[in-house]
Amino acid sequence: MQLKVASYNIRKAVGLDWRRRPARVLDVLNELGADVVALQEVDRRFGSRISALDPELIEKHTDYRAIKFSHRPQSLGYHGNVILARKAIRVIDARPLVLPHLEPRGAAVADLEFGGKSIRVVGMHLGLTKKWRQLQTQTIVNELRALEANMPTILMGDLNEPDLKSGVLRAFEHGHTIAACGPSFHASMPVFTLDRIIVTENISIGEAGVHRSALSREASDHLPIWAQLALPA
Repeated sequence: MQLKVASYNIRKAVGLDWRRRPARVLDVLNELGADVVALQEVDRRFGSRISALDPELIEKHTDYRAIKFSHRPQSLGYHGNVILARKAIRVIDARPLVLPHLEPRGAAVADLEFGGKSIRVVGMHLGLTKKWRQLQTQTIVNELRALEANMPTILMGDLNEPDLKSGVLRAFEHGHTIAACGPSFHASMPVFTLDRIIVTENISIGEAGVHRSALSREASDHLPIWAQLALPA
């Protein structure tokens, strides 16, 4: 069972031209052609945290449905984290995950049914300070272990951590595999691997990479990353 996933920090739909153009982000999502996408920085950070992407526009112009994690009427994600799933994929459950933080941070967890199989997807955006990133990754792993249902799990997001050997990623040393997607930041000249796709060992990683197109190089300061996965039989 093959599944294509992607992660994309959309910077609140503000491109390198400093114009907020949600339609441009939706076009990049259509280019990607993934089955499940984790988005970061979907909601504005302050005030009512208005979403930069209208759920109705997502459904109208893409084959995705946004899984809502916020109780705020104008907000879509949890601390900006949103998971999109193709309309044919059934959402079993969705919940926010509170992370230790100095600045507002969180993760979004969705249990999905794809091709008769249950999978768990985690979208995350970690902090700017290494100490807090270490606490956040360990919290995510601990919280997932505590959940009742144990499922093949895909973790995606902007980890703000370029060093694969750093203590930040130590929480994923056992029982996980990190996809070799490549540098995704800055979109104009990507040299830092800040965005990651991580899977539990019962999921196989096939091809993986960074989505480079004329549109993706303009739509955000991050490029989207993707991976082709094989789910366990």
